[in-house]
Amino acid sequence: MTISAFILTQPADRQALLTELHDIIIQNDKTVTPVIAPMMGKEMIIYNAPGIFKYGLASVKNYMSLHVLPMYGSPILYEKYKALLKDAAFQKGCINFKNKDEMPLNIVKKLIVDCSKIDLLAIREEYLRSKKKKA
Repeated sequence: MTISAFILTQPADRQALLTELHDIIIQNDKTVTPVIAPMMGKEMIIYNAPGIFKYGLASVKNYMSLHVLPMYGSPILYEKYKALLKDAAFQKGCINFKNKDEMPLNIVKKLIVDCSKIDLLAIREEYLRSKKKKA
């Protein structure tokens, strides 16, 4: 299924926002490739950087979610965007929202630009190297 076809299967009142968020991600983080795949028991748009998951965009029963793995690993990013997106509901690595008012696109763009600079695979490899040194 294409990304466009997937978005068209979502509730009509969410389609424009999902499309805008998708466009922000692919335009501002050139490291990712989007695919439709299951995560946490639900099909969503998964954005993979080389060798690793980076973002996910989901539409569930009562809200939409933007999963942001770089934010999960960075308390600084997390706190910055939790303050900026004060109407959205933050969990460890995702942001839940119901509409554009809770996810202003100009702030989402800044979030993705900040996250685009983070090489998650390099962070993971460094973590594994440091773990081996301790063993």
